[in-house]
Amino acid sequence: MFSSYLKVRDECAVCQEHMSHHRADDGPAYLTILIVGHVMAPLLLWTFFKFEPDPLVVATIFTIGCVALSLYLLPRLKGAIVALQWAKRMHGFKLHSVL
Repeated sequence: MFSSYLKVRDECAVCQEHMSHHRADDGPAYLTILIVGHVMAPLLLWTFFKFEPDPLVVATIFTIGCVALSLYLLPRLKGAIVALQWAKRMHGFKLHSVL
């Protein structure tokens, strides 16, 4: 689906479905922030109060963790939003039969 990290191809390499008109916009970024925040914030609080490490160590570890999780989730969530748009026939997607 992607030609680079977040760039959606103009058309599908398998079925030639035209995909240049998709509109994922900021949806994947908002979902990524929501998921990363809900996963990392409780883990951060639990780690800080359970083990009482140095705050700089906690900040460093959780900064790296948040960035890594964000980079992992962002293209997957963008693909999910484009797929949802395709499935709901939004923004000009037309279903073609693939044989």
